[in-house]
Amino acid sequence: MKRKPEEGLLISPIRNGTVIDHIDAGEGLSVLRILGITGRTSESLSVATNVASHQMGKKDIVKIENRELLKEEVDRISLIAPNASINIIREYLVKEKIGVEIPSEVFGVIRCPNPGCISNANEPIQSSFACQKRGYRCRYCDTMITRDIASYII
Repeated sequence: MKRKPEEGLLISPIRNGTVIDHIDAGEGLSVLRILGITGRTSESLSVATNVASHQMGKKDIVKIENRELLKEEVDRISLIAPNASINIIREYLVKEKIGVEIPSEVFGVIRCPNPGCISNANEPIQSSFACQKRGYRCRYCDTMITRDIASYII
C-alpha cells in the first residue's frame, strides 16, 4: 500500500545503525556536531528538521547508518535533547530503544563561558559541570549556563 505524502515521512529506512528521534526542533544539526559528524563523513545519514509530531508539535530526527552510539555520546545528546529516544536498528528492525538521561555531572563535555575559569587556562584540567534544574553550574568558578547549551559543548 502506497502512502500519501501527508501520511508520513519519506526517508529511506536504514539496515543497521542508529535513529535519534524526538530531538527538539532545530537541534538536529547540533546533534550532528556533538557526534563529530561533518560533511566529510563516510556514514550515510538522514536529517529531518521541524517534522510534525503529536507529542512535541515539531521535532528533528537523525538517522546514522552503520553506527551505534556510545554511552558518552548519548549523554552529550541528552544535554540538548532531553526528550530524545535512541533506536538501535539491525536488519531494518528496532532491536533496542534507549531513552536519554541527563547525568548529574558532566566532565570534559561543556566549555565554561568564563574566560578566567581555571578549566580554560593551560592547566591539565577538564571542565566539570553540575546539572541543575536551572542549567549547568561550573564546579570551579560557579558560572551558570542557562541557555544555548549547544554552543558550549566541546
